[in-house]
Amino acid sequence: MTGSEEATKTSPAEEKKTSQGGDYDHLAPLFAELAQTPEGPSRDALRDRLVTEHLPVAQHIARRFGHRGEPHEDLVQVATVGLINAVDRFDPDRGSDFLSFAVPTIMGEVRKYFRDSSWSVRMPRRLKELHLAINAGTSRLSQQLGRAPTPSELAEHLGLSRDEIHEGLAAGNAYQSASLDDMLMSEDSSISLGSTIGEEDPEIAMIEQREALHPLLQKLPERERKIVIMRFFGNMTQTQIAQKVGISQMHVSRLLAKTLRQLRDVLEE
Repeated sequence: MTGSEEATKTSPAEEKKTSQGGDYDHLAPLFAELAQTPEGPSRDALRDRLVTEHLPVAQHIARRFGHRGEPHEDLVQVATVGLINAVDRFDPDRGSDFLSFAVPTIMGEVRKYFRDSSWSVRMPRRLKELHLAINAGTSRLSQQLGRAPTPSELAEHLGLSRDEIHEGLAAGNAYQSASLDDMLMSEDSSISLGSTIGEEDPEIAMIEQREALHPLLQKLPERERKIVIMRFFGNMTQTQIAQKVGISQMHVSRLLAKTLRQLRDVLEE
């Protein structure tokens, strides 16, 4: 990591001061309200308000990475995905304020974009934006459905055609990233990259054929099914999953490795 990247490490309190919009304390009660509101239009409106009100934080973080050569609009979109994930995952009952949770979540999403998602071929901006929109839509629908959305569900949610969804998924295969399986099979899997970031694994390229994968996921034991969904479609790290499920990160790593092998074997038959 470069010195300039290290300089981006600021506290949530500093983000609150330097981001446009200033003080966000008045929004804190809305997170408790969101947690108590059932799925429906009211919850969606409340969630959208929280995302919109906190957009200056995402925009401020995106600007900090402007020296890296990526278009500002792309960085803002990636940072916004991180913000959406933070709003969806924040638990107000844990006692911390939202910015303490959101700032590292957003910065992690942007760093992940640079570190593990470099385009291997030059892609038109439209395809990049399509891919990012599908990632954000997948994360949101996975939270709502408790499973991976099908291309048809994604198309309806995003207002796109099925062909556009498949085009965006295919564009995602132009990303270069390390194989999660290679890391899981390494001797020191306890500190694997897969345990620290929330990227999608290239092995899931075939799993992006979600209509084929869905029935396979339903056949998995409940715990393994939840772990796969949280890891690859909820964009959670192994450490976060371990805390959620109540087992060690090493145990999560082993269960993922075993389950991925099983899924791959079935898909390759």
